[in-house]
Amino acid sequence: MVVLGVVCPQPQHIVVSIRTQIPPISTQTQYCTRRKALIFTSSMISSFIYTSHHSPATAFQIEMPQQEEDRLVHLFQDTSPSVVFIKDLELAKGSNDSTKVLADDDNAKVEGTGSGFIWDKFGHIVTNYHVITKLATDNIGLQRCKVSLVNTKGESIVKDAKIVGVDPAYDLAVLKVDVEGVEVKPVSVGTSRGLRVGQSCFAIGNPYGFENTLTTGVVSGLGREIPAPNGAAIKGAIQTDAAINAGNSGGPLIDSSGHVIGLNTATFTRRGSGMSSGVNFAIPIDTVVRTIPYLIVYGTSYKDRY
Repeated sequence: MVVLGVVCPQPQHIVVSIRTQIPPISTQTQYCTRRKALIFTSSMISSFIYTSHHSPATAFQIEMPQQEEDRLVHLFQDTSPSVVFIKDLELAKGSNDSTKVLADDDNAKVEGTGSGFIWDKFGHIVTNYHVITKLATDNIGLQRCKVSLVNTKGESIVKDAKIVGVDPAYDLAVLKVDVEGVEVKPVSVGTSRGLRVGQSCFAIGNPYGFENTLTTGVVSGLGREIPAPNGAAIKGAIQTDAAINAGNSGGPLIDSSGHVIGLNTATFTRRGSGMSSGVNFAIPIDTVVRTIPYLIVYGTSYKDRY
């Protein structure tokens, strides 16, 4: 830490004996001398006050960029182990028998990629429904889903995932991987209630297959409406300028404390470009929290059970 200050040496008293006769000083000369001494003393005091007042501010300005950078690095290191990489695979059919599926991942075609985050220590993973749509609608057993994650020791693991529940109306889905003998780190769930436009937020995901990518931004808007996979409207979405591209879907949007405030879902793009325009959307975490327990227990949302 750089600390700027003023070093004031202890005053030393020096006595000089002078025998020379000094002529008396006139009253006008004494007044001018005292006035000059007063001005000089005032200047010294002002200089000291200025230096003392501004030095801590200068040190504060020097510290701030480094503190901000360290905080962001720590935020990513603490949160990224809870984010997973999802691959949708389509298995190849046997060349002589169209009904025979070659259950070999080496022959599988990657149909798409996405992100998700670990919901609990039992291996439940939250993502977008549109990330695993082909798996959810597979009727002939060709689709597979592979999830790459890390355990609490930082070791990379690849697991087969199965669908536990889906809710196309909110573009939500829950996968499950076998974590027996493996300790994983669930996300820290926050709240989307009380969010303010302008506050910092961060997205972690796997855009275009580049794992564990961090993008930064702010909450750009609240209460937005975006389309759901079933044609309905998802209300109350969070708008952010933190970049969300293909492969980011299903990953967490987090606040400055590392708490998940949203599920990255969509980006506004010009037709055919596929690139983020800076107008991106996330499903509020409060909506996710209300829905996911029903998907884990019943496989469908509350409203679809009746």
